[in-house]
Amino acid sequence: MSLTQALGTATAGLRSTQTGLSIVAANVANAQTPGYTRKQVHTQTTAAGGDLVSVRVAAINRELDQYLQRQLRTESSGGAYADLRTQFYERLQRIYGDPNSSVALESVYARFTEAVQALVTSPADSSAPINVVNTAQALAQQLRALSHDVQSLRGEAEHGLADSVRVANDMMQGIARINHELSASQAQDGTRASLLDQRDRYLDQLAGLMDIRVTEGEFATVNVFTSSGLQLVGTQASRLSFDAQGMMTANADWSSDPAERKVGTISLTNPNGANIDLIETKSFRSGRIAAYLEMRDEVLVEAQAQLDEFAAAMSRALSDQTVAGTPATVGPQAGFDVDIGGLLAGNSVKVTYTETLTNTQRTVTIVRVDDPSTLPLADNASADPNDRVIGVDWSGGLASVVNQLNGAFNGALQFANPSGTVLRVLDDGSANTSNVDAVAATRTMTTLTAGVPEFPLFSDGAIPYSGALTGGGAQSVGYAGRITVNPAVVADPNALVAHHPSTPSGDQTRPNFIYERLTSAAQTFAPQAGIGTAASPFTSSLPSYLRQAMSQQGEAASAAASLSQGQRMVIDALQQRFNEGASVNVDQEMMTLLTLQTAYGANARVFSAVKEMIDTLLRM
Repeated sequence: MSLTQALGTATAGLRSTQTGLSIVAANVANAQTPGYTRKQVHTQTTAAGGDLVSVRVAAINRELDQYLQRQLRTESSGGAYADLRTQFYERLQRIYGDPNSSVALESVYARFTEAVQALVTSPADSSAPINVVNTAQALAQQLRALSHDVQSLRGEAEHGLADSVRVANDMMQGIARINHELSASQAQDGTRASLLDQRDRYLDQLAGLMDIRVTEGEFATVNVFTSSGLQLVGTQASRLSFDAQGMMTANADWSSDPAERKVGTISLTNPNGANIDLIETKSFRSGRIAAYLEMRDEVLVEAQAQLDEFAAAMSRALSDQTVAGTPATVGPQAGFDVDIGGLLAGNSVKVTYTETLTNTQRTVTIVRVDDPSTLPLADNASADPNDRVIGVDWSGGLASVVNQLNGAFNGALQFANPSGTVLRVLDDGSANTSNVDAVAATRTMTTLTAGVPEFPLFSDGAIPYSGALTGGGAQSVGYAGRITVNPAVVADPNALVAHHPSTPSGDQTRPNFIYERLTSAAQTFAPQAGIGTAASPFTSSLPSYLRQAMSQQGEAASAAASLSQGQRMVIDALQQRFNEGASVNVDQEMMTLLTLQTAYGANARVFSAVKEMIDTLLRM
């Protein structure tokens, strides 16, 4: 080897060593920097004429396990989803309150029924009705407050979605920018390694928002897709948009129909201009966005529905009166007459008949509808899993009602209006294919002194609660946020006893009725609120339903906390394994530093030796 070659080799060695020293310095300086991965210099020897004559820096690579990184990213998305759900469930539990506290809904309801029990014992005591009214008002206020708080949580989820979309757009733009820089410069230097670290931080933050799938392209670029296969980032970034709808209310629901949708939706606009609704395509299955959507559109909607169903059932228990039909015959036809004059929108007539050919009993619930836009009604408009529901437009008068019913039954049963507001239901007579077994009308009482124990203690603001169905939605939706004590009862608490103008002051008829309906009377609750099923709806007393609702929410919160804890353990284990290979170990860097110092000294010694040789030659 010539002296020139020796100097060239030593120079290249010094350059490689200097690069290594700078990388060690960077590793040590960033040992505690989140997202920083250990860098290592990879050198390559060069040859000339078959001899190894030099060395060069081939690449500066990051030391990490890509398989573990992908697995950690996936689990982190699940962890973000589980953590956010747990936070919302914990806040929902705080809204409900400790079951043993005086402000819990069960405690407030218990004080109300205790006041009613005192009224049963002493109906002539002038303070007893006032106490019932006061506790009823406290209960209504508690239901309104709970409803408001649930909707506030939904509003926070809506705002959380807006923030998440903004952050996701920033991350996607950052990834696209780094893809461009990596494509433009293919140098395997420290700048490239730093870009890859920055890109991974963007990917990690994006994975915390949604579940993503990442594939590698040329020059270490990446393509990012949703779990459903829609591309988020390639050579360019797509853009997410969220159209927040303002104040959250109980009837604000998501719909694929923009005309019906009352909450924000997330749309993706790709670089070609195509627009896709990501909620409609179910593109969010994990991450914070999925948790926000689940809480806004499912969990909190169900919590509101349970409050609404309890409030509605409590109102119906006291105000709904069921009147059985009286037998009626016309020639060979037999059936029942029932007065439907007092029915309000949402009230119903239940008809039970037997198909004689198959000896099969059928039940039909005929519902009064004042808004024809809601027709036809689905069978789940009633809680009875075995009935057929027929909505009838009442706006055309009783003659129109009869015509609609005759058309709906097509001769199997026959309907008529013999006089006044009486509805007559008859079998098909001589054809003998059906027999009418029973007819009963359920109506909402709107007066306090009609001579019957049923009365409207609770109301929907200033109007009676009858479960009406309109184009704007069912009256039950959001009812817990509107329930009040009937102003007429507040003005005259004695109406809790006096069901007729001549009722004696100590009469126990109405107090006994109120207490029995509120504490032990069985009701069938709508399964849409998440308790019971369509095939087997929950049937029990009001206190049992309330306990079931609170217990279900508590169990859901506990399950969410367990899921979050388990997910956190998985993430911690993966993070530890990943860090073992990717994080900076200062002791290891010190050993590398010693090796580099030795190499530096060796190259420097070559310079000294060459210098001595040249000096000797010059002296000669």
